[in-house]
Amino acid sequence: MTINPDLQGRSYPAAEVYDVGREKIREFARAVKATHPAHFDVDAARALGHGDLVAPPTFAIIVAQRADAQLIEDPDSGIDFSRVVHADQRFVHHRPIVAGDRLVAELHVDGVRAMGGGAMITTRSEIFALAGSDAAAPREAVATTTSSILVRGEGQ
Repeated sequence: MTINPDLQGRSYPAAEVYDVGREKIREFARAVKATHPAHFDVDAARALGHGDLVAPPTFAIIVAQRADAQLIEDPDSGIDFSRVVHADQRFVHHRPIVAGDRLVAELHVDGVRAMGGGAMITTRSEIFALAGSDAAAPREAVATTTSSILVRGEGQ
């Protein structure tokens, strides 16, 4: 199956809420070798003016990849995940992610470009913190992630 060129411009709504917990931040920080005390010690984070533990900047990838899954799992996309190579990832933070945040992400397909027998797909996830307990609550912009994946064509 080939990649659907009509994906460009498509958006996927915010779906699953991701609850940011202290242990999730600590585990992620250990995994990426982030050693700042604000990732592990609430008092250290509060001394910097944060309400709770602060996630490392790349923590946003957890929420972004959940949004990306909507595209990958869309039967109309034509994406065979076994043929995907991650090409690029960028983050723009609007504010730090902290323990206690309830995050959602909207996914936007910004580009689909044919490359040989495959395609380069660029997506953007807009990550928001919910101000209330449900997905319809007011939202605050937290981060924007941009990702590019190469979907290899047959025989590549």
